Amino acid sequence: MRRYETYLKRTMDVLGSAFGLLSTAPILIGTALAVRASMGRPVLFKQARVGLDAKRFALLKFRTMRPPLPGEESSAADIARQTRLGTFLRKTSIDELPSLWCVLKGDMSLVGPRPLLVQYLERYSPEQARRHLVKPGITGWAQVNGRNSLSWDEKFALDVWYVDHQSLFLDLGILAMTVCRVLMRTGINAENSVTMSEFMGSPAGDSPLSS
Repeated sequence: MRRYETYLKRTMDVLGSAFGLLSTAPILIGTALAVRASMGRPVLFKQARVGLDAKRFALLKFRTMRPPLPGEESSAADIARQTRLGTFLRKTSIDELPSLWCVLKGDMSLVGPRPLLVQYLERYSPEQARRHLVKPGITGWAQVNGRNSLSWDEKFALDVWYVDHQSLFLDLGILAMTVCRVLMRTGINAENSVTMSEFMGSPAGDSPLSS
């Protein structure tokens, strides 16, 4: 991406996130009150994620799950932990709205690979790690091409493709596609779970990135 495109992308991020936070303020307030009433504190889910150049930052989302009971710590129990309100928030992507603050701060972009867990850093192949050459995004190429219905290897292949082909035109296309995906509510959950299974690393030669 050329220098002027990088500047324009950041400008688009600042204006887009500021407008998003202001225009959805009633939704943000109403959702915060609903989460507080149904699930208690904290209202926001805050977790360390990895961003540009593998630097850590705090990702913010609305909570969609109640605290785990004994024996519910695995991702397989996520379906049981997700509340009715949480299901609605995920299907409508309202749970993602607080992440606009991360965009405004500069930790994220509107478009880019989704920010993942810190412990995954040591599990990436060198090619997969290239996803950190750009800022993570609220939405991205993998998000509009399957989201949580994709395998990890498929996601990383799409992330790296975005790194190699990023442009303002592509970003605008992804944003438009995101609106369609949100309205269609496709690819939100992984099979038999509301979240992706933990990434343990790709066996050598198994990943489409290695071909």
